[in-house]
Amino acid sequence: MARIGTAKIPGPMDQMEFMRQTPKGIVLQVFIQPRASKDMIVGLHGDRLKIKVAAPPVEGEANNRCIQFLAKCLAVPRSTLEIITGHNSRNKSLLLKSRETPPSAEEYRRLKLKLGRLIK
Repeated sequence: MARIGTAKIPGPMDQMEFMRQTPKGIVLQVFIQPRASKDMIVGLHGDRLKIKVAAPPVEGEANNRCIQFLAKCLAVPRSTLEIITGHNSRNKSLLLKSRETPPSAEEYRRLKLKLGRLIK
């Protein structure tokens, strides 16, 4: 949180309700907007991370592009990301499979920092 005088102003790091640790890895709650002009992380959409993708929502193209784009942003292999719910919805849950099971606090912290920078 940033401070101005004695007041606290919430920043992106304080609003990370869209991610949580599980025994298998880290689950990200995302909202996908297909057919955008370009791929980008926009910020938050309610309690979800909003991602715009240029691909249309036809035959899994937007899902594939979401995985590809997010893997690039997080600098992780595509194979570590999997859509676990919401295959036919804009609201999706993605599992970022961890190298360690369950994910370490350090891995969670690194991901949180990386996402915080992307949200700004």
